[in-house]
Amino acid sequence: MSKAKQPSLPTRDDVDPRLYVQAVEKAFRVLEVFGSLQRPLSLAEIAEASGLDKSGAQRMCYTLRRLGYLALDEHGRGHVPGLRLMDRSYDFLRMHPLVQRATTPLMDLRRTTQERVDLSLLDDLSIVYAVRLQSKRETFAATLVGRRLPAFCSSGGRAMLAQLSDDAIEDVFRRSDRRPMTPRTVTDLPGLRARIAEARTLGYALALEEWFLGEIVLAAAVTDAEGRPVAAVHIAASLSEWEEEPFRRRMAPLAMEAARALSG
Repeated sequence: MSKAKQPSLPTRDDVDPRLYVQAVEKAFRVLEVFGSLQRPLSLAEIAEASGLDKSGAQRMCYTLRRLGYLALDEHGRGHVPGLRLMDRSYDFLRMHPLVQRATTPLMDLRRTTQERVDLSLLDDLSIVYAVRLQSKRETFAATLVGRRLPAFCSSGGRAMLAQLSDDAIEDVFRRSDRRPMTPRTVTDLPGLRARIAEARTLGYALALEEWFLGEIVLAAAVTDAEGRPVAAVHIAASLSEWEEEPFRRRMAPLAMEAARALSG
């Protein structure tokens, strides 16, 4: 299965060289290789994936291990992310005002629906899950905050994209890696435009087996005070328990109500 693309580093035209610290960039390049290579990595693998020479990768990995942001795998197979990274995730979540406000309404929504409820945040071409409240059965990946999915093929991404101008949407489609995640992932531009038009008309977006087979997900966008999309409320369920139309009728009003309550 294809992985969501990691955020791209800034180009030389995007940064002020007087302020930009390349050593910091190199450190994060090392940390970010685990986003696409999700296993213990040797120094040689880290050097190749990060674009550093082996000596530079060795110094960077040693420093990050000393700081707790990398660790050696318990079986001696290579480097893995360190526990200190969890501290920074905690800092982000506890200091994000929308995540703070959303927790109680999402817990109420979870009790009402008895299905998985998520909050995702928009990050350019991707969505990132910040809150995940589980249902009675889940895959491991569906339980983790911080998971990144392409906006074009996720219900939350489409719900948020529907709040943007046509030019902005086309720019996202143009820059996205539109590889299918499952045989049912919509990747063609006419099909994606139709999904966005539907989301604008209905006030929510639906994804049917586009990321996981057997899963149906409905989402509504959360907007800021200027009407810009910043997040989405998701409700996800199994197609073994729900058909599409009853799921829409039951969950769409609930998702939209929750999103409206969090907007602004």
